[in-house]
Amino acid sequence: MKKIIFKGCGTAISTPFTNDGVNFEEFGRLIEFQISEGVDSIIVCGTTGESATMSDDERKATIKFAIDKINKRVPVIVGTGANNTYHAIQMTKYAESVGADAALVVTPYYNKTTQAGLVAHYKAIASQTTLPIIVYSVPSRTGVNVTPETCLALSKIDNIVAIKEASGNLSQVAQIVSLCGSNLNIYSGNDDQILPILSLGGIGVISVLSNIAPKFTHNMIQNYFDGNISKATDMQIQSIDLINSLFCEVNPIPVKEALNMMGYNFGIPRLPLVELSENGKNRLKNSMEKFGLI
Repeated sequence: MKKIIFKGCGTAISTPFTNDGVNFEEFGRLIEFQISEGVDSIIVCGTTGESATMSDDERKATIKFAIDKINKRVPVIVGTGANNTYHAIQMTKYAESVGADAALVVTPYYNKTTQAGLVAHYKAIASQTTLPIIVYSVPSRTGVNVTPETCLALSKIDNIVAIKEASGNLSQVAQIVSLCGSNLNIYSGNDDQILPILSLGGIGVISVLSNIAPKFTHNMIQNYFDGNISKATDMQIQSIDLINSLFCEVNPIPVKEALNMMGYNFGIPRLPLVELSENGKNRLKNSMEKFGLI
């Protein structure tokens, strides 16, 4: 059985920017909100954190700030993936050196690779760190799917402990569980599939929703673990409209606007992402009001 980094709700936390760089004051405010609301882990510099448009210096400063701020209150998982294996190794080594609890490593994008290349990529990264690694499969963004057979191969590497499964394909998730069992923990990478993936043996979510509804997302999963399946299911269904609004345009465009609506100063995403459209703002505002967030 592989090491469990966390069970429950992990927030893929957004990063606020100013014209000069990261707004650490606002970032710290959101971190404190997350912890006070009971999240089980915080994921820094992932997709929602806009790591793709951050310099290495910015990423390192953000990682270090988050680890120091959180100070072991919950596990800190750091997005260290890249489409350059050497770069991913260097970022993973840095995360380990400053006290990260695990690394979230997305599949290579743009250049892509074969399934054999995926195994070689992750094996190379895993060999250079003692951190537990979560493979991140999000083919809608990267063009690369991690097949169940590749998951089986990766599960045989000692410090590859989990997969963030964001393919949207529940049949594939079931096949991964069937092949890997407890040798590869599964986190939902999609907020609208938390309960279905838990029902297949998943142990939590790496969530966008929990940026703005952390206690709700944590409680949904805790209800499931406590055997309150009907309550957890009702909460999943109750959240669908809000989740859809959070993905009405490319993540993290809507969630940054949602945080602004809640009184944070998270600004707008960095180019090539742009501010949420007026239609999107109206839709999001309506969903947040119905959910009781504003």
